[in-house]
Amino acid sequence: MAWDPAGLPDAHGRTVVITGGNAGVGYFTGEQLARAGAHVVLACRDPEHAEAAVAAIRRRVRGARVEATPLDVTDRGSIDALADALLERERVDALVLNAGMVHPPRERRTDRYGNELVLSTNVLGHFRLVARALPALERTERARVVTLGSLATRLGSLRLDDLQLERSYTSWRAYSGSKIAAQAFGFELDRRLRAAGSGVTSLVVHPGYSTSGRTPGVRGVNQPGRVKRFADNLQAAWTQGKDHGAWVPVRAVLDPTVTGADYLGPAALTKGVPVNGRATRSSRSPRTGARLWPLLEAASDQEFPLP
Repeated sequence: MAWDPAGLPDAHGRTVVITGGNAGVGYFTGEQLARAGAHVVLACRDPEHAEAAVAAIRRRVRGARVEATPLDVTDRGSIDALADALLERERVDALVLNAGMVHPPRERRTDRYGNELVLSTNVLGHFRLVARALPALERTERARVVTLGSLATRLGSLRLDDLQLERSYTSWRAYSGSKIAAQAFGFELDRRLRAAGSGVTSLVVHPGYSTSGRTPGVRGVNQPGRVKRFADNLQAAWTQGKDHGAWVPVRAVLDPTVTGADYLGPAALTKGVPVNGRATRSSRSPRTGARLWPLLEAASDQEFPLP
């Protein structure tokens, strides 16, 4: 099915929660869904940045229904508080797992629980959040979990025997491995939901190569300087703005024809309208997913109950 990002289906009546929705692809996902009529909840770590994003969406989308709520994906108390709040909502139609660390530290760091920080930020917090918020999704017809993957999965490997990179840390290995783990989680979640007879769908997507210098300026959200604009525009042939990167998760939320077997990304791999593509073998592998699952449960201190 062809998809027109400029002609989105009506989303009135739907509630969509976006982690890390105050900037980048997450922000534009929220703005575009708000423009389609959805009630958007931006779950963000920094309250000031979150309110700036809310103000921007209200300024740019007449009648937008948008709010902010606290979330630090490396803090279990914060995760659990958001999950409890979602359980109190009448409906949650989609949970977009967008928050993440794109620029890992040069030296290995850990969260307060001893987990490697990039894995904690990009995977473990979302694993715990979905596990705890799943009943809110279950009671909403055709609800979706959308995991933001990355093209970095094509350029790295996942070390299940050293998931926390205690023996082999590099910043690139941390990032690419965390994104492979995130995608593997998303695909394995869908397999387990299908096996359990759940009505919730888990979708995995990637936004291509989306840069801030090719993104429209939005006061308080995206304000790259002239040097950044110039440098990013030198790569225009194979990059796009983060507003276009957001087309992919927006389609995952709204397109009724997309299934958990799909892998949405830009048509030209790094840029373009969202189409179904091919995920890496390691991230889609049922064997990898099955081996990874108990490691995520242990590291996040969260069993994953399925209906």
